[in-house]
Amino acid sequence: MKMEKTNVMDWQKRYGTDEACAAALLMRQRWPDGFVCPRCGHDRDYFIASCRVHECTQCAHHTSLTAGTLFHSTNLPLTKWFWAIYLSASDKGGISALRLAKQVDVTWLTASRMLRKIRTAMGHRDSVYRLSELIEIDDALVGGRRSGGKRGRGAEGKTPVLVAVENRGERAGFVAMQAVESLNQPAVHEFVGRRVTAGQRVRSDALSALNAIGKTQDHEPRVTPPDQAGEWLPWVHIVIGNLKAFLLGTYHGVSKKYLQEYLSEFCYRFNRRAWEDELPHRLLNACLTHAQVRLS
Repeated sequence: MKMEKTNVMDWQKRYGTDEACAAALLMRQRWPDGFVCPRCGHDRDYFIASCRVHECTQCAHHTSLTAGTLFHSTNLPLTKWFWAIYLSASDKGGISALRLAKQVDVTWLTASRMLRKIRTAMGHRDSVYRLSELIEIDDALVGGRRSGGKRGRGAEGKTPVLVAVENRGERAGFVAMQAVESLNQPAVHEFVGRRVTAGQRVRSDALSALNAIGKTQDHEPRVTPPDQAGEWLPWVHIVIGNLKAFLLGTYHGVSKKYLQEYLSEFCYRFNRRAWEDELPHRLLNACLTHAQVRLS
């Protein structure tokens, strides 16, 4: 779906006040045809500005504009949320919680929670899509640094990540990633079942755990020495390199607990790299239409 292009000046002009945010987008997304009471279905209301709620004229039920949405129970001005969305989408490297805290004048903890909710919306939006055609699948190890010790598979402090990329010849297509507890056939089977259309042609190296791909796909495993990886699995290795640069450059490493959120952010932005000017509005739409997020 084609979305409106924007830049920082346009964003400020359009969403520079709380009233503009609510009137231009939130109200239209929550009640596109006008107010409807969630309790009795009545279509008339009073807006109580002091507490930002709508009161049904028939049953007097109070409904917040943001109730049940990504912004549920927020005490922040909507403009800060909108700027967080813009800053998350407008830079291909993303934005850290520390930097966002300074940009929108909130605490680091508040900025971190805002970004986690935005990344949740990113992940849910991509979760409905399936990869197709020729696909490369490989694994990567991501995690905090440790001095000494074993490198590669079996290294301590690392989290295995499954990575699938559409090979479209001269360029990569869409990508999907999932952090797993361990690299085994059940984990691979679950990942492929959720993210790849059945019956696709899939390339991988000859790692035994990846043999599970053949249960639902046309699997082509091949023992791949490091110096030949660029020939058999060119795009998945480029994407893994980009992922690690993204995590190190913006966040200086991530913990296992929140790794999937960062993977979702990377995939969301990578999959829409051809629509960079539209990305803020695409992400805004994803956030506005998302249900309430409860963080652990």
